Amino acid sequence: MANNNKMTIIATKGTYDWGYPPFILASTAVAMDKEVTIFFTFYGLNLLLKDPEKLKVTPVGNPAMPMKMPFGPKWLKNIDFGPKIPNVLWNLPFAESLVTWMMKKTIENCGVAKLTDLRSMCQEFDVKFIACQMTVDLFGYSKDDFIDGIEFGGAATYFDEASSGDHHLYM
Repeated sequence: MANNNKMTIIATKGTYDWGYPPFILASTAVAMDKEVTIFFTFYGLNLLLKDPEKLKVTPVGNPAMPMKMPFGPKWLKNIDFGPKIPNVLWNLPFAESLVTWMMKKTIENCGVAKLTDLRSMCQEFDVKFIACQMTVDLFGYSKDDFIDGIEFGGAATYFDEASSGDHHLYM
């Protein structure tokens, strides 16, 4: 019988905005006395790089993303520009940088922790980070590219971790 106190999360996405869900869920689960492992594979490996603050938010192909101004009068902040901006404009050279700046400013305005702070909090709370070794090799990374305190393993390592728990999330 699985131990109800253990959960695993698979992180496959590596943009700045997609870094938040695994770290928020992991830190919350640990605060609820869960033992948590995050398995980072494919683009999710970006979240383990030494400086994830360099990651961008990509608005292309994300029509559900609200785009609200992080500054100005309340009436301006309440306008959702996302549906009003044609997808073709997200391909302009400055779009990712602009959207990333807006997201970071909104996060700051709302008092939400930075991505690096959430990641550090997870490490301090003993969330186990496993980087997919096959993906590390596939993308030509070196172990020196990543933060300290992570393990490297493959799918079998993940399944071994997951077999002793009964909460599994895929992101």
